[in-house]
Amino acid sequence: MKQNTRQFANLHARQHEFAAHLRNPAANPAPADVEDRRMAIYRDLFINNVTRFLANSLPVLADMLGKDRWALLIRDFYSTHNSRSPLFPDLPKELLDYLATERNFNPHSDPEADPPFLYELAHYEWAETGLALAEDPVPDPAIDPNGDLLEAHPVTSALAWLFSYNYPVNEIGKGNWPTAPAAKPYYYLLYRDTADKVQFIRLNTVSARLFELLESDMRLSGRDTLLHIATELQHPDPERVVDNGHGFLQQWRERNIILGTLP
Repeated sequence: MKQNTRQFANLHARQHEFAAHLRNPAANPAPADVEDRRMAIYRDLFINNVTRFLANSLPVLADMLGKDRWALLIRDFYSTHNSRSPLFPDLPKELLDYLATERNFNPHSDPEADPPFLYELAHYEWAETGLALAEDPVPDPAIDPNGDLLEAHPVTSALAWLFSYNYPVNEIGKGNWPTAPAAKPYYYLLYRDTADKVQFIRLNTVSARLFELLESDMRLSGRDTLLHIATELQHPDPERVVDNGHGFLQQWRERNIILGTLP
């Protein structure tokens, strides 16, 4: 039993030594008894797979940074971030966690050279991929697909996600490199249509608030929600807000953003 425990401990130490070298060869020497030619194969294989996978997941960001800066970013992420998930499809989310909580505090990175929209563009591209891979929700038989959108509660799809950004993330590209955040946030509603394609709509402040309230409070009818917004806006004609909002609700149902209604 003691021999098995000792062998397991030795194996664990060897695996840790091997993995540490692959993640950061400059700081961790390779196992002394492994030929460097063989280690080089593993070094290139692992980092290249991660770099290519993330470039395919975040193609706009990778293209904007260019090959060299992208490689440096991924190398820093790969060598310092402790991923919570072992699954390859979760790598973009792990990169987001690194950008949000570690990038600015890592002495080996150069965050001042990063574009100011780095995290938001990465998040937007991750959301597109995440929504495409999201599992279909179990249909609720109580939902009436043709229900009255004003008198009942409009039910938002679990495959419709609302985000706000400080940069126009859908417009960013090599010919459009914003250097400062906008005065007001941009609202994006990403959704998966009936053909399983990810689409997006730019919302204004009022329509974003409408979606947010519908998603968060199942007790409100469509009319209640719109009257609540009219009160927040201190609008002189609440029924006008209701009429305009009703148009949004109808468009969203046509796009499968709203699935129907519940009493």
